[in-house]
Amino acid sequence: MVISPFLLSRLNDIIGRKPTMLVSALPYIAAFILAAVAKNIWVFYASRLFTGIGDGLVFSTVPMYIGEISTPKVRGAWGNALTFAIYLGQLLITIIGSYCSVEVTSYICICVPIAFLLLSFFIPESPYYHIMKGNFDAAKDTLRKLTGVEDVEEAFLQLKSDVHRQMSETGTWKDLFFVDSNRKALFAGVFLRTSQQLSGIGTFAVYTQYIFAKSGGDLSPEVSSIIFFGVICIFNLVGAYTLDIFGRRKSYIVSISFGGVVLFVEAFYFFAEQHDIGINITSFNWIPITGMLLYVVFYSIGVGIVPTLMLGELFSASIKSKGLGLLAVCFGLLVCIITKLFHVMTTNFGLYSPFLLFSLSSLTSTVLALYLIPETKGKTLEEIQQSLKDTKKIELPMTEVR
Repeated sequence: MVISPFLLSRLNDIIGRKPTMLVSALPYIAAFILAAVAKNIWVFYASRLFTGIGDGLVFSTVPMYIGEISTPKVRGAWGNALTFAIYLGQLLITIIGSYCSVEVTSYICICVPIAFLLLSFFIPESPYYHIMKGNFDAAKDTLRKLTGVEDVEEAFLQLKSDVHRQMSETGTWKDLFFVDSNRKALFAGVFLRTSQQLSGIGTFAVYTQYIFAKSGGDLSPEVSSIIFFGVICIFNLVGAYTLDIFGRRKSYIVSISFGGVVLFVEAFYFFAEQHDIGINITSFNWIPITGMLLYVVFYSIGVGIVPTLMLGELFSASIKSKGLGLLAVCFGLLVCIITKLFHVMTTNFGLYSPFLLFSLSSLTSTVLALYLIPETKGKTLEEIQQSLKDTKKIELPMTEVR
């Protein structure tokens, strides 16, 4: 996942969003086949390599596609589709894997990318991509399918004007860092991904069974993981509904701040358990599991949704593939580093230490979010670009756009 976005994200602009999504299914199919037939560790490593390639393609393409085909009114709900699919997949594979062998689980899971590959032939290409390539009739056909309206001339001309302006920018790697609006988008994206992972979610997803066991709970490892991902899935759907009511920034701030408070309480409990500070915590042994579930609830309604959703909203069409590719690399690195960091800190200092780190990071991110996250609720992609430029939208004469 760290390497593939750099190498493959340009496929979005070369062959299109839809074909790139179709291609993304192939590494997953290969990964599950290898996992099913693996007889040694190296084959499993190869399986994980193909999974990483698929992840890189998905995170570089799906948010972009959803952002370009959805209207401002429903973009929050639709933009949550990828996040919900990820956690639903983790829930299902946890349930299936609890009762089936790796081989059987792999053969069951391979049905998902195959079904995606077949069903994706029926989805339309992004109208943005059609306009970028000058396929105006195809863009109109896509708009008709997406809106259910026959007369899309006005919407087409406005979208054509927006894409025309965005594609007038050069869109080089240098522009990603030195053009003010692109830099703001990149900083916002990096901040969202970094603060999300430093809230501890990637670590908790991996070490759920360990944390529940250390807290003295009598739940089996399988049940604890099922509960963890089940709660995420349920409240992720709640968050998809509330996101377009309260907005991206407010939802993120509420989510990460309350999550940080919960993690601080957890850190204090584990510290008191590890060190004799004169407090009898026996009557509070409900805190670890209850706290983890509360954390998951708060995470699911904001921190778990906004970063992936805003990937498809922040960047101009001319730079979008590069921006999303870079953020996918950032995401992959953060997952690797922070998951390892949890193990190192727990081994050397105790279980309280990563909880304290994640708590302080979340509370710090609460303040930074006020300055680094733009509000995109109810705005078209072009309006978001203009807000990043701090200028009013320039209306081009629709009849004169070529």
